Amino acid sequence: MKSLPFLRTSVLATALVLAIPLAHAVDDLPMTAPKISVASETNQTYDRFIVTYRDNSAERSDRSAVLQNVRAAVSRSGLDRATVSSNGAAISPLSVSYQRKLAVGADLVRTSRKLSQSEANNLMQQIAADPAVAHVQPDYRRQIVRDIKAPLDVSEQVKTQISATPQTFTPNDPDYAQYQWHFWDPIGGANINNAWDLADGTDITVAVLDTGITRHSDIDTSLADAGYDFISDAFISGRDTDGRAAGGWDLGDWTNTAPWNDPSAGCLAAGDPGQSSSWHGTHVSGTVAELTNNTKGMAGVAHNAKVLPVRVLGHCGGHDSDIADAIEWASGGHVDGVPDNTHVAQVINMSLGGPGTCSASDVTGKAIADAISRGTTVVVSAGNSATDAANFSPASCPGAVTVASNGITGKRAFYSNYGSTVTLAAPGGGVYANDASSGTTVNTGFVFSALNAGKTSPGAEDYAGYAGTSQAAPHVSGTVAMILGATKAAGMATPSPAEIKDALVKSARPFPVLLDHPIGAGIVDAYAAVNRALGNDDGGGDETATPLAKGVILSAQSGNPGTSALYAIDVPAGATVLNIRTIGGTGDVSLYVKVGSAPAADGSDASYKSTRPGNNEAVVIATPQAAVYYLRLSAGQTAFANVSVLADYKQ
Repeated sequence: MKSLPFLRTSVLATALVLAIPLAHAVDDLPMTAPKISVASETNQTYDRFIVTYRDNSAERSDRSAVLQNVRAAVSRSGLDRATVSSNGAAISPLSVSYQRKLAVGADLVRTSRKLSQSEANNLMQQIAADPAVAHVQPDYRRQIVRDIKAPLDVSEQVKTQISATPQTFTPNDPDYAQYQWHFWDPIGGANINNAWDLADGTDITVAVLDTGITRHSDIDTSLADAGYDFISDAFISGRDTDGRAAGGWDLGDWTNTAPWNDPSAGCLAAGDPGQSSSWHGTHVSGTVAELTNNTKGMAGVAHNAKVLPVRVLGHCGGHDSDIADAIEWASGGHVDGVPDNTHVAQVINMSLGGPGTCSASDVTGKAIADAISRGTTVVVSAGNSATDAANFSPASCPGAVTVASNGITGKRAFYSNYGSTVTLAAPGGGVYANDASSGTTVNTGFVFSALNAGKTSPGAEDYAGYAGTSQAAPHVSGTVAMILGATKAAGMATPSPAEIKDALVKSARPFPVLLDHPIGAGIVDAYAAVNRALGNDDGGGDETATPLAKGVILSAQSGNPGTSALYAIDVPAGATVLNIRTIGGTGDVSLYVKVGSAPAADGSDASYKSTRPGNNEAVVIATPQAAVYYLRLSAGQTAFANVSVLADYKQ
């Protein structure tokens, strides 16, 4: 590439019958969260466990009581007895040590050796048997959402000119027009360029919980020293001793040298040679807020926002216990042993994750809920496993804005996770021509941003292209920063995380193609989202609801995956037993119902919902209000066709 001779792309980048009994209304009730988050990865071992005790229990405030409780569970599990392994090696009795109290109130304990999946589940069952225990889980190790590197040959141009409109401001960064299609392309891009006419993230802080950040002349790293390294394990942090450290700098996360490349260390599988440092947090931070219009390199979404780097991922990843504390700290919560954050983030970006569901009882789920309660919007990557995001954390954590990846053509990127837990999509990049799932790798769909050239420790500054949901999430985090900056500049009340999520969903641009799996409400549209938050008419507007008449079936309704249709029925005073249902047809629909206004496309704010497999959905409300009830039919993983809609009530 002639215009950017120091560009490097070889870096590892990394969800009817006509009569229905009232008993079916229980489908709309929330499910009780499980007491145990089971160890679900058969190839993993576990030696750290997080136990949450009930309020007013002795263990809640007494670490000695915690140890007594867990040691009793070890005894009941039989793990306190010396045994012999299958290869004849002696296995010592298991002992337990106390590590620390987490900011969410849970306790972290550590066993003297690593346990297999079955041993870990056995121990957790015994811990959970105590009535004082509210929840127990392994301290899972999460990873960067490992993305796909751009090819070595970067001579091919992505585009020759800007093609979106109106774009009254276009930055002078020399490689913006050629490489950053994801900001301006009218089909697969996030419409960032047009949003810059309205906002740039001024006075907003975005915390990037990742590998930390490296020095780069195209990124404002003025808050790097104010950030923090939350990795408490020396093996993962790369420091000489256990414990956390001030500063959000990236020390490297390479795994191709000792001790991390030894399979017995539990970091790499046998035969895996490991990899060079990813500098993942630098690339993500560049997408969020790379310096813009500075005649250098490329641009960032919310380029006047401040990035607060928080290191939670190092060699071999990072533990849930450290990530949860980092979420609390970044959003303004107190963490014992760490100075309080003086640059509280209004947005948190987490392009990280791993297998396992996330409930409101999990420590990550609790930390995210706490952050939201403080007014911080939490944005997470859906994951790159091409499967349901509901089976990944933090992608499935309640309240998070979960972001899937689309390519330059607007298709779901073949690697992107999907499903009902996904809020919306954003450009994360494709790999092959026309966003295909295989073929010859091309440059035209990758997401480019700042990086570092070091193999282990930080080296020269650099730029590189990635494809993954790690790249999709920071487009949304930057958009949230622009929303918050614009409303602040306008003197408006600060929108809550729920209001921001609603604005993102309702302003999302419809997918231009038929999707193979649902990836949320549409593609993030920064221009429309900021306009909507400001109350402007061109911010996407409200949908027009198709009216339903009492007891009259509306037939032949259809929709593609990722789309929805809105209906409304006016329920008068004195009405009883409002019965709403879908009938027949093919495919899969979900039914979301809200009183007084349209529910979000993902049903996150619905008053009632029915999400059974297939098309026969039903919501029954025994004593409805005198109000307009809005009904949303959202497509599942397949298109639906010839579905009938009926709303009826007794009067």
